[in-house]
Amino acid sequence: MPPDDEKDREKKPSPKEGDGAIPRYAIPDLLGGGREAILLHDGAEYRLRITARGRLILTK
Repeated sequence: MPPDDEKDREKKPSPKEGDGAIPRYAIPDLLGGGREAILLHDGAEYRLRITARGRLILTK
């Protein structure tokens, strides 16, 4: 199990865009505690879901 500071870092987005850092998001935060979420990109909807085996699937 990672130390507490690593867990906390995983849950928070990285510094703001433009400083060279890539934003990071913990999947449970992104999915709001559920198993799927709809992501909007360029007018299209994408479904991000966790499978029964714990894998991530992104579909249009």
